[in-house]
Amino acid sequence: MKRYVVAITGASGAVFALRLIESLVVVAEVHLVISSAAIPIIAYETGLDLTGDTHGEGSRVERLGRHFNTERLFYYADDCLHCPLSSGSFITDGMYVVPCSMKTLSGIANGYADNLIIRAADVVIKQGRPLVLSPREMPFSAIHLENMLRLARLGVVIAPPVPAFYSHPRDLNGIVDFVTGKLLDSMSIPHNLFKRWDGQ
Repeated sequence: MKRYVVAITGASGAVFALRLIESLVVVAEVHLVISSAAIPIIAYETGLDLTGDTHGEGSRVERLGRHFNTERLFYYADDCLHCPLSSGSFITDGMYVVPCSMKTLSGIANGYADNLIIRAADVVIKQGRPLVLSPREMPFSAIHLENMLRLARLGVVIAPPVPAFYSHPRDLNGIVDFVTGKLLDSMSIPHNLFKRWDGQ
């Protein structure tokens, strides 16, 4: 079974990460890292409350397991720098950072691995594995763009959550599915989340 890392950072757009995880756990093992700044944003934007203890009864791990209804999801706190994701010997098929804050983007671009998300991304880059970042900011400054360019030149896929409308989404769920589908496409993971453009 394939194994992917998913990181959620403190930027708007956690709904894309949750939908991505829902899709990935059907076909793969998912190792999830959530930054401390992302926890309140997830609750505010999606209603999924992950505050409180990391482990134990009623904990973050238990609530994530219930939410996604899977045993293929493994959770790590962002300060857990001794966990498997910190080592290149822990084999994965790639990593997503969705949404990717500008702070995390800068840390990855400059190798400043002060938390598990940035360290895991650093490992993925050094091991030559696929890395997809979904930066959530608008407009981008020259600093943001320079950091993205530096990473793109290393082979990192920069995939902002930009919707398209040729699939005629009926509601917000349709837009979320389109963006999630494009993220899955970035690692050639099969899905049927949106109708593909096939010409006229």
